[in-house]
Amino acid sequence: MSSILKEIEWCPGCGNFGILKAFRNAVKRLGKDGIEKGRIVVVAGIGCHGKLPDYIDQPSFHTIHGRVLPMLTGIKLANPDLLPVGFSGDGDALNEGMEHFIHAAKRNTDVALFLHNNEVFGLTTGQFTATTPKGRRTRTTPFGNPEDPVNPCLLALISGATFVARGYAGNIKQLEELMYRAILHRGFSFLEILQPCVSFNNTWDLLRENVHEVSPAESFDDALRLVMDRFATGVLFKTEKETFEEILHKNRV
Repeated sequence: MSSILKEIEWCPGCGNFGILKAFRNAVKRLGKDGIEKGRIVVVAGIGCHGKLPDYIDQPSFHTIHGRVLPMLTGIKLANPDLLPVGFSGDGDALNEGMEHFIHAAKRNTDVALFLHNNEVFGLTTGQFTATTPKGRRTRTTPFGNPEDPVNPCLLALISGATFVARGYAGNIKQLEELMYRAILHRGFSFLEILQPCVSFNNTWDLLRENVHEVSPAESFDDALRLVMDRFATGVLFKTEKETFEEILHKNRV
């Protein structure tokens, strides 16, 4: 468990700085609402995002590759009063951890997952991931990525997530609002964060020119349309249903 804040080691210009600031702001806002700091428990996986627990004054854990969601689930089951929040990269969540992602959404586990999507394995110097666009050249696809990318929001939606949103590391105010709402949502909350990697996939200009805010979908079919626009940001879909933890508790009584 992290207790000492360390010097930030991300590359200058990394999108993680905006994500960190937005999260700190969201936690402060939740504190003003009466949610004690210790109720929010953070889990981070393997990747550049995984350094985040070192930079926040929150109960936090750093887990192995692809296992953020099992740990979040265990925390919530052990203490339902806690608000587990996971930070995961596109590789961590959708390469090593895709099976856990799908099952957590299907169960409607009452946790929040924030996906840092920079479309590359940045920590290991630029290999392609499940979200790398088709045709892009990386360290492991020198002739271009031959695979179609996974759409994280689409996968979350069709797997059963009850809160699906997309934000952008360059819009801290919107990102703070999305994190705040995701943490408070009862059920599986998924927030994809479009994030440039200045060292291996610098998409700052592309994102600045194309990201735009949209209104929440009025139906599941409308949400399917929204998530297909990779630059659409905001709450894309939200609904209410019984959570995994509520079902387990009911079956035990």
